[in-house]
Amino acid sequence: MANLYIIATPIGNLGDITLRALETLKSVDLVLCEDTRVTGKLLSHYGISVPKMSYHANSKISKQDKIIDMLREGKNLALVSDAGTPAISDPGVMLIKEAKEALGEDLEVIPIPGASALVSAISVSGVPSPQFTFYGFLPHKKGRETIFKEISESKRTSVFYESPHRILKTLESLNTFLDSNKEVVVARELTKMFEEIVNGSPEEVLNYFKENEEKVRGEFVVIVG
Repeated sequence: MANLYIIATPIGNLGDITLRALETLKSVDLVLCEDTRVTGKLLSHYGISVPKMSYHANSKISKQDKIIDMLREGKNLALVSDAGTPAISDPGVMLIKEAKEALGEDLEVIPIPGASALVSAISVSGVPSPQFTFYGFLPHKKGRETIFKEISESKRTSVFYESPHRILKTLESLNTFLDSNKEVVVARELTKMFEEIVNGSPEEVLNYFKENEEKVRGEFVVIVG
């Protein structure tokens, strides 16, 4: 039986990795990385020397088949993303699905939990979220308005990721679709040097980033109460 470890890595601060993750990374035959350079920095920081191979959204089916063949041979592999927990808005989910279908009971998929931007943002938001809907990254064009309308009508907390290139347009859309009494939280650069949590009405949060354009950079998690 082969093991495929799904290992969460830090979303910014390299100290946010678990002891179990480090021990597992030292023990596997190969680490599958979204970007080998990014993972290489993490492994080097902790003095871990283990073979790496890239696996990302643009990887060909032939590479996926090669990985499954290695698992079939009994090799133990680790899957990591550039930051956070793999398979959450991440192409790793397809590898896990295909490997399970191909190997069945001959494969054990083992989670090594840790950092997640989604959970970290909710934990500091101050927004009660006993139930929430996670949208991942919103579509660039088609379907965006439909999602904003859905968020505006939702009885649950809504959470999604956004890039610095689209955050202002997204906040403008939220200001258009949401009632003024809705609470919006933007968590920026979580666990990094310029970490910031901004709470307010749709208009207040939009105006904050319009007035502080130097802060329209980094990684964003948006929460709508």
